[in-house]
Amino acid sequence: MKIAVIGCGAMGSIYAGRLAAAGNDVLAIDRSAEHVGAINGDGLRISGPQPDQVVALRAATVAPSEPMDLVVLAVKAADVAAGASQALPLLGERTPVLTIQNGLGAADTVAGIVGAERVAVGIASGFGASRPGPGRVHHNAMRAVRFGAYAALPFSAVQAIARVWADAGFDAAAVADIAAMQWEKLICNVAYSAPCALTGMTVGQVRDDDAAMGPVSRAAATEAWTVARAAGIDIAVADPVAHVRAFGAQMPDARPSALLDHQARRVSEIDVINGAVVRTAAQVGEQAPVNATLTALVKAVERQWLRAGD
Repeated sequence: MKIAVIGCGAMGSIYAGRLAAAGNDVLAIDRSAEHVGAINGDGLRISGPQPDQVVALRAATVAPSEPMDLVVLAVKAADVAAGASQALPLLGERTPVLTIQNGLGAADTVAGIVGAERVAVGIASGFGASRPGPGRVHHNAMRAVRFGAYAALPFSAVQAIARVWADAGFDAAAVADIAAMQWEKLICNVAYSAPCALTGMTVGQVRDDDAAMGPVSRAAATEAWTVARAAGIDIAVADPVAHVRAFGAQMPDARPSALLDHQARRVSEIDVINGAVVRTAAQVGEQAPVNATLTALVKAVERQWLRAGD
């Protein structure tokens, strides 16, 4: 299958590398000329729980006019509109566009640009990925990837996407209710994204810090769970605290993307993670003071960098 992956940061590079290693013709598209040059010159080196692997694949900084069988958008939430626009020359008559981001709301933007009938939504959990340098990517684990239709994409097309990913070694499956899975992941994200970004602690350190950040983390998760239920989301989570503690136990050394962003002095995706709980709460008549406070604190830190010119 011909696959383009737009946005080959940490997660996108994992996707591109594993899909290419399985024999797919993969084109990695990333704005980092250094990363692209390293991939074209020496391949992509993947490290993690399994032995290191170097995978050969094509890479470019700009999408060519070349129809693909599948386009994967793995850009950050703030870059979704630009990424979806870059996908346009890659679309054949029936090319699906799979968008995989943290938080909520990205698929709406993608659908408005490429057409809702093409869009599939992906949920990735338990990767703990980072990009140590050009041409290199690392992940701590690789739990699961789930796919669902945004609107009118046939379920058979979603199943075909899932098969390609499963053949590449991912725990991949198509699901009928992608919204429920988004919220089940979001509950974990809100528990760790802002607390880790604000403190520099890993997922496991926040989870086990019963004196301070542990209670904050659990309160953020419980709040998100309450909002999801109030919004009528059919989540399969009976106990949000047990849910996020089990998640944290599987990847205690992981650093969420919000923490990696802050360590690099980049603006995070907090608006579509903890901030998404606040917005949804307002829509359904609930309150989300913990997530509102965490969102405000993270954004305040980021504003200080912008004022300082970092």
